Amino acid sequence: MGNADYECPHRVAIPPSKPLFKALQSSFKETLFPDDPFRQFKNQPLAKKFMLGLQYFVPILEWAPRYTFEFFKADLIAGITIASLAVPQGISYANLANLPPILGLYSSFVPPLVYAMLGSSRDLAVGTVAVASLLISSLLGKEVSPYENPTLYLHLAFTATFFAGIFQASLGILRLGFIVDFLSHATILGFMGGAATVVCLQQLKGILGLIHFTHETDIVSVMRAVFGQKHQWRWESAVLGCCFLSFLLLTKYFSKRKPTFFWINAMAPLTSVILGSLLVFLTHAEKHGVQVIGHLKKGINPLSVSELAFGSPYLSSAIKTGIITGIIGLAEGVAVGRSFATFKNYHIDGNKEMIAFGMMNIAGSCTSCYLTAGPFSRTAVNFNAGCKTAVSNIVMATAVMITLLFLTPLFHYTPLVVLSSIIIAAMLGIIDYEAAIHLWNIDKFDFVVCMGAYTGVVFFSVEVGLVVAVTLSLLRVLLFVARPRTFALGNIPNSMAYRSIDQYPIANNVPGVLILQIDAPIYFANSNYLRERIQRWIYEEEEKLKSSGQTSLQYIILDLSAVGSIDTSGISMLEEVKKNSDSKGLKLVLANPRSEVIKKLDKSKFIESIGQEWIYLTVAEAVAACNFMLHSCKPNPAAVELQGRENMV
Repeated sequence: MGNADYECPHRVAIPPSKPLFKALQSSFKETLFPDDPFRQFKNQPLAKKFMLGLQYFVPILEWAPRYTFEFFKADLIAGITIASLAVPQGISYANLANLPPILGLYSSFVPPLVYAMLGSSRDLAVGTVAVASLLISSLLGKEVSPYENPTLYLHLAFTATFFAGIFQASLGILRLGFIVDFLSHATILGFMGGAATVVCLQQLKGILGLIHFTHETDIVSVMRAVFGQKHQWRWESAVLGCCFLSFLLLTKYFSKRKPTFFWINAMAPLTSVILGSLLVFLTHAEKHGVQVIGHLKKGINPLSVSELAFGSPYLSSAIKTGIITGIIGLAEGVAVGRSFATFKNYHIDGNKEMIAFGMMNIAGSCTSCYLTAGPFSRTAVNFNAGCKTAVSNIVMATAVMITLLFLTPLFHYTPLVVLSSIIIAAMLGIIDYEAAIHLWNIDKFDFVVCMGAYTGVVFFSVEVGLVVAVTLSLLRVLLFVARPRTFALGNIPNSMAYRSIDQYPIANNVPGVLILQIDAPIYFANSNYLRERIQRWIYEEEEKLKSSGQTSLQYIILDLSAVGSIDTSGISMLEEVKKNSDSKGLKLVLANPRSEVIKKLDKSKFIESIGQEWIYLTVAEAVAACNFMLHSCKPNPAAVELQGRENMV
């Protein structure tokens, strides 16, 4: 006996089946091409398609014909401004990576030129980054000492950069950029904050004028190395470092208070380098414990293709370092690019960015550069300086080229303590404690993820921090999938809307009916949990009704509007729920199953089992049908069937 007497205004439609090839094609397109990059090629002649293809992979061909002199003036000012930051930062970060300082300048020449042609961001300023520099120092330094075997260490750094580029470009070409999305905002925040803390601690070597220092990055090892050499602290170096660090922090504070004077903060590192070099030169401080850079080779980047260590016994370490630094570089660079694109209301293609990052690192590894990305500090200066296009990167690269050709001897007397001050000032801006507090206020689990990544980096190692960060991110994804939310729904008074009773306490329960909403796709990973959770809902509802003396439970309505897909394990779960409900004399009713769900339920014969008349378009229609059966004195079909079985027994 069913509810044939109840006239349902709308029936749930079962969509027609698609041919297998067409279904696979549609699924493939939705997975890898959500932005439909091929739509611009439709109905175009062959020559136009070829030009559009070139413009897609080389974006400069698209916007260069529209470039104006007004844009050039803005980009010229921005490029010169970021060049003044790129030179001291490049030298500082190369020193952090235990690489020759000149590599920091090389890495600010070739990669920005490549990115200007292939990148889709108008604001991103390309260059070396502190976290990647620390990772190279930490990961490669464990295998090869940069002091005992500097040549092999240098070659491994080039090789790691090459594989980072290959990995990044492959993700973009294969459109697998969503892999990087598994590093959540909380994960990146904690990891970057921890890495910045470690970088600051490492700079105590330069600030205190220490010659020997630990290769470990955890806070315990660093503090032991610092306080274990108290007799070697150089007060001259410490005073100089504190003075320049105070100067850099003051200029940063002033520029934040007065954004129109952003250029003061941008020029502060180069000003510090000039003042520090003059001070050392005039006072001969290098003879009194203040360490200096020394000789920098003049000339532009030499080729380094022959120095890629493909035959080295440490090749696996170089590949691992490349993949890890490549992921971190992508996560930071793409996030920074998207953030600034939002301010100017334009879109950047994440997959194009990955190809651009990959190609500039491949080109860089062949021209004596190490890993480059899109550092936030340099991009912020570029944005505030009023850049219009990626030409600002070309201007910066030109300024660095002039420096390489003519000005490198001027950096001979640059004190290392000034470079340490520049790094510390930059890193303090990455430790975003306000964002961590915001996470605590909004989402406690995100805060735990953030602090887990931070603690792993600071108290153990960069690798442990990265593993903790990725593990916690994946754990959260698994928890969302394996433990989806279920809600009891009630009727909002004077409406046909049914909403969560927890969210809307004014919502009323429907007598004799339990309405449950499942808030996720139903897969093998969560089907057992959902079966147990639904049974618990039923048990708790029956106990509540029994204790209050209300109408006994007759119907279970499952709202499937949030269930986008279901697999065979999910269908088996629904079948078990139906059997358990039937055994208790309860009728299972479905509301608003989605297209993919209703197709699979039809193919599995579940619709025949439950009855087409017990599947409704909305929760309101399902409730109306249940109320019709309850108030027309018609018995519950499941209860009738149960009674029949009991009589036979």
